[in-house]
Amino acid sequence: MDAPTTTSADHGTSGGDGAGGWFTPRKKPTPAGGEQETEGSRLAGLRPLGRPAEGEPASGGGIPATSGSAGIQERIPDGGAPASAEAPPPQATVQQERVPPQRSASSPQASPDAVLIRQTMEEISPVADKVTSYFYALLFVRHPELRPLFPPAMDTQRDRLLKALLIAAEHIDNAPVLEDYLQNLGRGHRKYGTRPEHYPAVGECLIGALSRFASAIWDERTEAAWVRAYTTISQVMIDSAAEDELRSPPWWMAEVVSHDLRTPDIAVITVRPDQPYPFLAGQYTSLETPWWPRIWRHYSFASAPRSDGLLSFHVKAIPAGWVSTALVHRARPGDVLRLGPPAGSMTVDHTTDSGLLCVGGGTGIAPIKALVEDVAEHGERRSVEVFYGARADHDLYDIDTLLRMKQSHSWLEIRTVVDRQGLLQLPDAMREFGPWNEYDAYLSGPPGLIRSGVDTLRGIGMPWNRIRHDSVEELVAAAD
Repeated sequence: MDAPTTTSADHGTSGGDGAGGWFTPRKKPTPAGGEQETEGSRLAGLRPLGRPAEGEPASGGGIPATSGSAGIQERIPDGGAPASAEAPPPQATVQQERVPPQRSASSPQASPDAVLIRQTMEEISPVADKVTSYFYALLFVRHPELRPLFPPAMDTQRDRLLKALLIAAEHIDNAPVLEDYLQNLGRGHRKYGTRPEHYPAVGECLIGALSRFASAIWDERTEAAWVRAYTTISQVMIDSAAEDELRSPPWWMAEVVSHDLRTPDIAVITVRPDQPYPFLAGQYTSLETPWWPRIWRHYSFASAPRSDGLLSFHVKAIPAGWVSTALVHRARPGDVLRLGPPAGSMTVDHTTDSGLLCVGGGTGIAPIKALVEDVAEHGERRSVEVFYGARADHDLYDIDTLLRMKQSHSWLEIRTVVDRQGLLQLPDAMREFGPWNEYDAYLSGPPGLIRSGVDTLRGIGMPWNRIRHDSVEELVAAAD
């Protein structure tokens, strides 16, 4: 569990009175009669959040440590999964996701709730570590039944849940971006065994942690703003998971069929899922290894959907990266991994004839290659310009594959940009080879690459809705 969750409108219970409620799946939100009364009931149902109950941590200074200091930096980090769950249903369908429209520079004024939430964020920023520790202490003391949903070692989980919660709440006004984000999270959390009744517990403890460390500004209005925000956040996730449950399994088992070590720390891994796995070129999935149960990481598909059903991933071993290191240096044919559902909106719009400007840094070239294959398979002759960035020549581990593709397709151009200082030359190359007025841009790679790429493209006049990537933080920043 590593995503926004909330306290419930039915006083923190798991399912209301059996007739449905805020934390049960629904098709469309229906406003409850008497908004003021409903809000008052929600708040009245919470414990005294600033004061721990008997047996709970007494203060921020005395909270049991929930993590170490391992700084794992893997692409789009994810949380944990349950050790066991029911067998997945046999059927799945693919969903086309679009990049949500971004707001213009003249964004509307923030709502009163958003203002209160951001004030809370500013207040807790200097003590973020204490907030995180206290949150987990509350959660595991008050609700020990939720502990198995998290990894045995909390080092890799520590900041993710709270960070996801706060990102979503801080940008609660940004509905287009956050709805896609939260729907993906809701679908993805099925693989952890997350159920609707878990959301109130996590929200209760989150608000408990915030109220303790933002006590100087915390009042009824602030608490009400957070309750409203997390009720909205959790309901989107719950509804998305309920809808997905009707058509897809929570996870797929996948056997490693090949392991190609391209460099000392980069491997191309191909797996065979145990049942059809529908996805779109440019998307990504979450992956769990047998060596680190309940620890998941996201990796992009390195090809368009194949007739044989095989899936490929490019993995770079990151120092102290448990999952990536295991995949590169330990995984072998015959090993069985678990895959979460596909996600991501960095897909090709085949209803237009716009060119594609594709920028991939490091293993970020994997989804770019998938996009090129997708264009080729659709028989289109639209211009595709690929910029492949690396820090050294030997990091261009997939250049031979791309050059072979170029020989087969006259509409494809491949340009390599090598920069030992960290891909800083890629924006310069993009500016040099423009203009890109008739192109849609696709960015994949480290967060710094995406940030600089977005800044460059916006600087030369490309509108937000023609820039595609799957970095949540960048989508939020773009919309703001």
